Amino acid sequence: MPKISDFAAVLPQSAIRMLTPYADRAEAEGIKVYHLNIGAPDIKSPESAVAAVHGFRFDHLPYSNSAGTAELRRDLVEKYYRKIGIDITIDDILVTVAGSEAIMMMFQCICNEGDEVLVFEPFYCNYNAIAKVNRVRLIGIHTDIHDDFALPDPSIIERYITPRTKAILICNPSNPTGTLYSRDKVLSIAEICRKHDLYLIADEVYREFCYTDAPHFSIMQIPDFSENAIMLDSASKRYNLCGARIGVLVSRNKEVIRLATKLAQARLCPPVLGQVALSGALDAGPDYFSATRKEYIARRDYTIAALNDIPGVYSPLPYGAFYTIAELPVRDAGDFCKWLLTDFRPGGETVMLTPAEAFYSTPGIGLNQVRIAYVLEVPELKKAMGILRHALDTYNKMQ
Repeated sequence: MPKISDFAAVLPQSAIRMLTPYADRAEAEGIKVYHLNIGAPDIKSPESAVAAVHGFRFDHLPYSNSAGTAELRRDLVEKYYRKIGIDITIDDILVTVAGSEAIMMMFQCICNEGDEVLVFEPFYCNYNAIAKVNRVRLIGIHTDIHDDFALPDPSIIERYITPRTKAILICNPSNPTGTLYSRDKVLSIAEICRKHDLYLIADEVYREFCYTDAPHFSIMQIPDFSENAIMLDSASKRYNLCGARIGVLVSRNKEVIRLATKLAQARLCPPVLGQVALSGALDAGPDYFSATRKEYIARRDYTIAALNDIPGVYSPLPYGAFYTIAELPVRDAGDFCKWLLTDFRPGGETVMLTPAEAFYSTPGIGLNQVRIAYVLEVPELKKAMGILRHALDTYNKMQ
């Protein structure tokens, strides 16, 4: 039998999807699974996005420009970014195959093999897989659940910088913690990058989901920082167009965009119908986001209160996105999450969570933690939290 690649064989499996076969098996047996493992919200996409796809007429479907259609890039500049205080041009935007490709291109454009990117752990686990594909080392700087995942002092961050460090990567608001970095915090990280001539990469996919009175502060709003700033964005969460697979890489650094465009040309173009959907979504009025934000606050408030009411469980209050990390009274959250799907089915129902260990790079951290996506309506969340409470009690009595 021909040998497979040693490199591909050791790539980490997605923590978010690794238990999917067990969930599929349970559902095939008629078990209702409450999916709190993945950021796939049940919020409806904007009607304008649906109408745009229904109204798109074609007798064949050609390639678009490799950078994305001029119409979409112009709409992004005029209908979205400028309205939220991000002043860019159409030449600063590259449309990608979802945010995942934007992350991939970013690593490929700025890093050589063995270069390092600093990231605050826990971090989105797919950063790690994409970094490994590109032979880049992610260096995790620890933040602690009992300190609300607060950023360490700049002096501590600077200790991690080596001659191989190329960038600091932040997710604001954060997946998986829901942590929201204030304007002052973002500026303090930018000053480190300016001092050490590093890129600052910001995944701002969850920008609309901030639960404080202060507006979200983007790295693209930092004065005199054009050469250092690379922003990653996506339509998936903002407009609940996950399956459209449309993301955006934004930078005023012309060399970064030039190199990313070469990569884009090699894969031809992003999905055309997904671009049509996003162009339509950009016509959604402010009521769409205000209603969505209000709904997520209600879901967050219920979920965090319910989690902290379970004996031995702790979860800090997130101020953004729609995730939280919860500490459970178990030794091995991975084993517990698998057991939920394979063995625990009271009343023909169970819940699916994501083990949090893979969101850390420090060995031995996060073993008793899970990431929970509060993406279901409150009545469904109530059922899921009831199952979780019962499950923890049952599981620990078995140990």
